[in-house]
Parts: sequence; C-alpha cells; structure tokens
Amino acid sequence: MPVQADEHVVKVTPLGSHDGEFCSRDRALVFEDPNGTRILYDAGRTVAGPDDPRLGKIDVILVSHMHGDHVGDQRISETNQGSCGSPDTGVSTLPQSNTVDIAVKKNAKIVTGSEMPAFFAAKLKESGGDPANSLLVRFGGERKVGGVAITTVPAVHSNGVSPSFLTGPLAEYLKAAGVGASVGAPTGYVLTFSNGLVVYLSGDTGITAEQKLVVNEHYGAQLVVMNIGDTFTTGPKEAAYVINDLIRPAAVIASHANESATEKGAVRKDTRTEQFVSLSSVPVHVPLSGKTMSFNGSASCTEGC
Repeated sequence: MPVQADEHVVKVTPLGSHDGEFCSRDRALVFEDPNGTRILYDAGRTVAGPDDPRLGKIDVILVSHMHGDHVGDQRISETNQGSCGSPDTGVSTLPQSNTVDIAVKKNAKIVTGSEMPAFFAAKLKESGGDPANSLLVRFGGERKVGGVAITTVPAVHSNGVSPSFLTGPLAEYLKAAGVGASVGAPTGYVLTFSNGLVVYLSGDTGITAEQKLVVNEHYGAQLVVMNIGDTFTTGPKEAAYVINDLIRPAAVIASHANESATEKGAVRKDTRTEQFVSLSSVPVHVPLSGKTMSFNGSASCTEGC
C-alpha cells in the first residue's frame, strides 16, 4: 500500500537563542530528511555547542562561509540568556569554531565548497576528529550524503577567515595587517531531499543572476531560506525581489534578520521581517526557535507553520 504523501515530509527546526522567537543572531536550522538524515546549516552562535540538547543526531553540517556568526566564533551557553535583540553569546569557541566542535562530537560530515574543505580538514585533525569528514562539493557538482543531494551555488559576499581562527606567526601577521586568510568564494546550497523537495539556502548574499538561471531554472527550488538582514546581505525589499521575480518558489523561510523580529512568537511591527512578509508573494514562514516545521515534496507546510 502506498505511503501517504504527508508521511514523506522534510522537518525544519530553527535553533535560535530564545525559545519560540526569531532573534538577532539566529542562523542555525536543522533539516531532517524522511529517511532520518539530519543536516545542520550554519550553526553559528546560537547552538549551545555539541551538547545542546536540541541537536540530537547530526549527520551533515553545512557552512555557507567563514564569518563568525555562521561558523561560530562564540556561542550561547544555553537558551534564553540575554535579550532577543542582544543574546548572550559569551562562550568562546576559538580557534576551532562551534562548527568543528559539533562535528567532532557528532562525528558529522562537514560539506563545503570553494577552498573551505582543506581548512575544516585541518581543524578536525587538530581537534581530534577525522579530517576525512571534511567533504568538497564545488559549483555545478553534486554530492549525496545520507540520500540527500547537496550542491553549492554562488553567493555574493566575502569569505575571509579571521586571524582569531588561526594560530602561530601567520595569525599574528594577518591580525597586524588587518586582513583575513582567503578560503575562496562564499556559497549558497541547493539540497534535494528524498521526497523530492528542493531547498535553496541563500547563505549571505546579494542579488545574483544565478538565483534565476541556476536556482530557479536548473534546480527548480521550491523552498527558499532567504537572508533579509540588509547592509551585509539582501534587505527585505531586495530579498522579496529575489523571491517574487527570480526564484518564484512555493514558500520561503526568512533568515538572518539581524533584529529582534518577534515577541511571544508574533512578528513585531516595523521590522525587516514584517516588511519582507508584506512584500513577498508566497507564504513566508518565520523560524521560531525550537518549533519544527514540516514540508512535503511541493514545499507545502503540513505542520508547525
């Protein structure tokens, strides 16, 4: 007997700083394929290290780029510390990063593009992990991990490694010069799950032609995780243009708002998040920390939205 479609769902769980809210430093999302494969995207600062009880099993970690708020130069000790607008992320994870700490404890694969895999392989080795768990997938290629197809797509941003992640004379030279080490271009991701759902993770990016030509026309992304924070990435107006005119998905999850976007789970007035919701022509799902959303193969939310 065929399994009903609503049993073949991808579960998306935001791991933010404050339970039930969408806060200023929130980046991390966990995607769970119907087959049980669990993927952590941009752990950043709001995952309380590898022992965060919200993590569970993690098979794959994705890192869009090496900025501290995505790879994790510091982290929370537990949820609900500080305010939503200014969470307490006072636990340092340097020089290894929150991402590497989690990967070592969970024995997870780190899948990245550009020149990032060599950096993460060295960090895994230094931290007692397996450097072979750092895997490469460059633009136009594809790698399957746990039945989920993963590819990287271009993002327009920067991708320098801060000297604080490095040790020895090189770190001192770079710090004195005011520059970071290059690990190639930043990336976004396209994930194809076993139920057919195609998800675009924008990473930190401005508007790119590839969002139409590659993400839409080639991969046919149906669910988008879109950065809306402005100044450093697309703002709400630009992000809405990407959604409405370039990608045209079935649904979008707002991300990287750089603000206290909600209060008691409701979107606050006069925020970037409210503006993005009002300008978007498709359903916008606000990632409330700890609240799992479920999506079928057509990106319709079946629960938790």
